[in-house]
Amino acid sequence: MHQDIYLISLGCPRNLVDSEVLAGKLKKNGFRILNEPGKGCIAIVNTCAFIEDAKLESINIILELADLKKRKGIGRLIVTGCLSQRYSRKLTEEIKEIDGVFGSGTFLEIPDYIERILKGEKPVRVDKKPRFLYDHTTSRLNISPQHSVYVKIQEGCRNFCSYCIIPKIKGPYRSRGTESVLSEIRSFKKSGAKEINLIGQDTTSYGIDRYNALRLAPLLKKAAQIMKGYGWVRILYTHPAYYNQPLIDVVKGESAVCKYLDVPIQHINDKILKRMNRHITGKEIAALIERLRKAIPKVAIRTTVIVGFPGETDKDFRELENFIKETKFERLGVFTYSMEEGTRAFGFSGQVPEKVKEERFGRIMQTQNRISEENNRRFIDTRLEVLIDEEDKSRKGQYLGRSQFDAPEVDGLVYVKSEKPLKAGDFVDVKIEDTLEYDLVGSA
Repeated sequence: MHQDIYLISLGCPRNLVDSEVLAGKLKKNGFRILNEPGKGCIAIVNTCAFIEDAKLESINIILELADLKKRKGIGRLIVTGCLSQRYSRKLTEEIKEIDGVFGSGTFLEIPDYIERILKGEKPVRVDKKPRFLYDHTTSRLNISPQHSVYVKIQEGCRNFCSYCIIPKIKGPYRSRGTESVLSEIRSFKKSGAKEINLIGQDTTSYGIDRYNALRLAPLLKKAAQIMKGYGWVRILYTHPAYYNQPLIDVVKGESAVCKYLDVPIQHINDKILKRMNRHITGKEIAALIERLRKAIPKVAIRTTVIVGFPGETDKDFRELENFIKETKFERLGVFTYSMEEGTRAFGFSGQVPEKVKEERFGRIMQTQNRISEENNRRFIDTRLEVLIDEEDKSRKGQYLGRSQFDAPEVDGLVYVKSEKPLKAGDFVDVKIEDTLEYDLVGSA
């Protein structure tokens, strides 16, 4: 079937992997993937619904495409992913232009339904408990740059944090087999990938369901051996409660593993952590950060925190603010608490007013801006290995890249001046000459 498909992927890298898997099957089935909507094409939106802002973005994109369909700009509109998983009935009832709804576990059925959709059927395919898990044999078409790719090592979640809807959207925790993950990494390396980003809802729990043990450390070690002398391996989305010594030893000892750890603490106050159901205390978090920094010289620790969680008093917030000032995380993201239907925290007492949440958000951001500037100044007159992402179109002879201390899309950049032409995927030795708020500037 020669039908054009316009695919939009919203949300996190985990969603991006699902979109790439869907694009792979569509292409295998003879469909053509477009970079922009074309007349008569089928538009597919892979939505996000993690927090309120993500839901609004997804809905706005769907409405824009629905309007385009009314004006004959596209032929059909299909919605899939997290928003579909949560609100399939509402979507079909309220947006009549939608021609098909598929959940987070049924999106790979879309190619099989397209012919029926073109004939006027409007399927709604949503599993109550998603079970889908791709592997190395699943077709996949890269949407992300060839040199920096994401490999999802598990799906679902077992933590049931009280603010989070992910277990209901993505289903129970399930790990891919180690050999399947390694086969995919070898395949990406063969096609030119220089950076492998291992992702999942909770990567530190990898293997607990399949092998009855935490197996991220041996997986990471084998992945590093594949990429050694060729590129990087980075781990993202690690839960602080499940770190063990073998994992720390692998990050420290393997040269191909980025000395970068993504450790979302969410808070430091014990009362709030308990209400969040985070399975860890503030004292244990502080001890872990100290242990990581002692064991892994120059490690960059990225974290995220939530302000305005139900019951967070001014004193609780100051405890978090002071901890951030003292700890000086190399990278930090802040979220204001979002009330999500279907989560335990939705019904908690002590909801914090939006104005107070925003004020607390601003204070943490100001604090982190100062910390980031201070951290960046330490790199002046040092040399860093930088992975080039792309040419800077705004300035001739300048390129955008990242050090091992910066994950794609979420962290800072290194602006690299070079008389010699560079291309995406090149590793270059860069002397750092200046700093910006979150970025570095240097010459190759």
